[in-house]
Order: sequence, then structure tokens, then C-alpha cells
Amino acid sequence: MSETPDKSSNVVWHHSTITRKRREEKNQHKSAVLWFTGLSGSGKSTLAHAVEEQLYQLGLNTFVLDGDNVRHGLNKDLGFNNQDRKENIRRISEAAKLMLEAGIITLTAFISPFKEEREMARSLMPHGDFIEIHCYCPLEVCEQRDVKGLYKRARTGEIKDFTGISSPYEAPISPELQVNTHELSLAECAQLVITLLRDKEILPAI
Repeated sequence: MSETPDKSSNVVWHHSTITRKRREEKNQHKSAVLWFTGLSGSGKSTLAHAVEEQLYQLGLNTFVLDGDNVRHGLNKDLGFNNQDRKENIRRISEAAKLMLEAGIITLTAFISPFKEEREMARSLMPHGDFIEIHCYCPLEVCEQRDVKGLYKRARTGEIKDFTGISSPYEAPISPELQVNTHELSLAECAQLVITLLRDKEILPAI
């Protein structure tokens, strides 16, 4: 019996004549991946969409990859055990990398609880193009919010492997930005992100 060939053995990368640099020149801004991470209820999606709205109003090309939305399509075959969570982040990382090459400012909003997976995502991007934003909010505050009722279900054992309750969250040690979402208003949080993007010269000069 012959060995099963490697799935990628006959695949060759095709280089486009339309490069990332040319796309950025057309867009008149640099592309980047903003990786929002934090506990459920910490405000990741809310902040990502608020930042995107501001960027859109500035005429920039953006897209939000939201954790719940992605699981309705691209990752609907994945569960929430550790192995599936890793695969979830791997797929999103690859998608974000493609969008980076397309010249888009991509904002991802995923719990992404494991440091190893976030570092994997960072390693896929050129240096400086992966911007980790930790939406910090104490667990007790996230539980008080419990917008989706998930913490209550996790406490009763109805939801297994729930981050912060029965599965760990490995907080970033040195993210590009930590936003204390329990202390600041949404507008203040969004402004911190916008300021960071200007400092990194991702956004065009005012």
C-alpha cells in the first residue's frame, strides 16, 4: 500500500502582481491586525466595533472578525474544548493574515484564552503588524454583566470548559495596549486604540 501523500505537497504559492504595498498606497493607510482578547463580557466585540466605526468614518478599509459571528460560518464545525479552541484561533489567524495582505485593518474579537495560540497568531504576521489589545475586566465584573447568561450556566456545570470558570484565561503579559474596560467609558477605550494606531503611524497623519 502506498503512503498517503502530504495534503500540501502539490500546492504552490502564487504571487500576485498586486502587492500589499500597492493596496496600502491605494487605500492611503497601512494595514494591521488588531487582536482584542479578554474574558467573556469584557467588552471585546463592543470595543472592536466602536473602533471600526471611527476608522470607517475616517474613510479607512476595515473589517471585524467577531468570535460569535465566525462560529456561524467558517468555524461552525468546532466546539469549545481546548483542541477546537486552538483550531478556531488558527483559522482566524490565517484569515486575518490574508486580510492583512489585502491592505485592510482587521479587528478580531475573540477570548483567545491561551498565550500559545496568541503567540502563534503573532508569528504569522510581519513584525509590528500584530497589535494585541487586552480588554481587562475583573472576572466578578464580567459575571455581573453576564450579558449572554453564560457565566450562570457555567457555574451550574451546564457549560463545560468555560473560560474563567472551568478553563483558564492566560492574560497577556506585555500587550501593545491594555484597556481597563471596567473603569473607562467606551469612547475613552476607543480613543486609546485610535491614539495607539496614530502613534504606530498606521493611520494617516491628521
